[in-house]
Amino acid sequence: MPTNTYESPLSSRYASDEMLYLFSADKKFSTWRRLWVALARAEMELGLPVTQEQVDELEAHITDIDYERAAQWEKKLRHDVMAHVHTYGELCPKAMPIIHLGATSCYVGDNTDVILMREGLELVRDKLVQVIARLGEFAREYEALPTLGFTHFQAAQLVTVGKRATLWINELLMDLEEVEHRISTLKLLGSKGTTGTQASFLELFEGDHEKVRLLEEKIAKEMGFTAVVPVSGQTYSRKMDYNVVSTLAGIAQSASKFATDMRLLCHLKEVEEPFEKNQIGSSAMPYKRNPMRCERICSLARYVIVDVGNPAVTTATQWFERTLDDSANKRLSVPEAFLAVDAILNIYLNVASGLVVHPKVIEKHVLEELPFMASENIMMDAVKKGGNRQELHERIRVLSQEAGRNVKELGLSNNLIDLIAADPAFGLSREELSAHLEPKDYIGRCPEQVEEFLETQVAPVLEKYAAALDTRQSELKV
Repeated sequence: MPTNTYESPLSSRYASDEMLYLFSADKKFSTWRRLWVALARAEMELGLPVTQEQVDELEAHITDIDYERAAQWEKKLRHDVMAHVHTYGELCPKAMPIIHLGATSCYVGDNTDVILMREGLELVRDKLVQVIARLGEFAREYEALPTLGFTHFQAAQLVTVGKRATLWINELLMDLEEVEHRISTLKLLGSKGTTGTQASFLELFEGDHEKVRLLEEKIAKEMGFTAVVPVSGQTYSRKMDYNVVSTLAGIAQSASKFATDMRLLCHLKEVEEPFEKNQIGSSAMPYKRNPMRCERICSLARYVIVDVGNPAVTTATQWFERTLDDSANKRLSVPEAFLAVDAILNIYLNVASGLVVHPKVIEKHVLEELPFMASENIMMDAVKKGGNRQELHERIRVLSQEAGRNVKELGLSNNLIDLIAADPAFGLSREELSAHLEPKDYIGRCPEQVEEFLETQVAPVLEKYAAALDTRQSELKV
């Protein structure tokens, strides 16, 4: 429904409901409250004057957030964290005196950011696995279908449609490893205080360093983490944001490579993205079947790849223990990178699930180039019949150029085989030469490579993340 205010296309057109919720106000501020509960509970267990009744009261009001009241408090206080402390405290009058005890704003802000990034990466991971699974099925189905391989987008040796798909999958597996690494190494900020010294907590615990250490340990455990950052200023190092967005950009790179290949294949009319019955390819040209989804992948990927510059510059320009020029940028660059990559994977999965292969067109293109590829084998046969290898090499070079001129300048078919058959230097009949024009003889180990790759690289991933494959996705925005 159109409105009179700007709305991010990532929200209205592209990202999934799951990812949109992850970076919603409800998720953010309920996580703040969960962190306040974890802080209060840990302080109670370590002997501070916090009661179970106060903790219970806080727990009872984690999700009932009065945003209108919070806005009123923020207008008055000009501080978002304290606005939510007071809003929470009005619901929890008994606990109000101990909410946020000893903490600074980054206790809720930074810890929440880490939690959301980890959950976002988990969602991305599962979608990566789903794309890998679908491309794996495609690779197996077409593992032995010969197709032109290209270097410099010029015809090279033959590959197979399935083997080419393994190249796309392999890059996604590299991305998956990177995502797994990020998930496993993300650490909470913990409870570090205003400049990272934990001085406020040391004061609360009357100089007991062990209790200050245990406080962080308890909070991390309650929030599902095994560790906090070892040292910090007021914030965690913004390199964490850079590393996460870089991981997302890696996925964008892989997806863009796939989508670019698909756009070229669509031009060749060999493989196409899904095209629905009533879909319009062009408002002016009714016959067109534009690769719009793959173009959208490339477009969104470009945004994410460029977005890496935001946390990179932010990291490089932080001052000492804290500066606030990171905040506004983080609010945009990190969530938007997640939303864009989520959209990319949604479209990628849709395209990979409905790829349309045109074997007859592929065969036509193969046969047009196959005489050139067969020339070395033909030369070897002629040598076996007594020919001179060097002389024959020169004859094939000359005849290949003549056949090439016939194709490029006269628009004729490739007649290299006819030219060789008519040349007495080779001593080979048309039938003998035609025996060298079987495409499957030029695909090397492609089928075996596909099988081995799927068995050794893809199958373990699909087994490890079987639960992700059972997840029913919400309707994709493609």
